[in-house]
This record gives sequence, structure tokens and C-alpha cells, in this order.
Amino acid sequence: MDINDLRSLFTVLAFIAFVGIVWWAYSDRRKKTYDEAAMLPLDDDSQFVPPAPQVTENQERKSS
Repeated sequence: MDINDLRSLFTVLAFIAFVGIVWWAYSDRRKKTYDEAAMLPLDDDSQFVPPAPQVTENQERKSS
């Protein structure tokens, strides 16, 4: 077995891994999760409100 056989074997294994990942990503079990993730940017029910910045007395004196 020489280096070219190892390279060929690695290429075949990498291709099998690629096909497995594609099969897993497009499986029917993941469709609901992907549909929910696709709708996240369109949701108006955002509950995150960033807190207002708090200014201390030292910061007020330094800025004036």
C-alpha cells in the first residue's frame, strides 16, 4: 500500500462523511426545526429589551 492508496481511501471516506452530513441535514426529522428557525427574523414577539445605560456621577463630571 503506497501513499496514493491512502489518499484514495481518505477521499472516499471524506465523500461518505459529506453525504452523511447532507443526508442528516435534509432529513425529514429536522424540517420542523428549520422551519421554526426560518421564521425567527419575522417574529414580532421580541421580549428582549436592552437595558438603558446607567450614568454614574464620575462619568457626568468627566464629560462636562
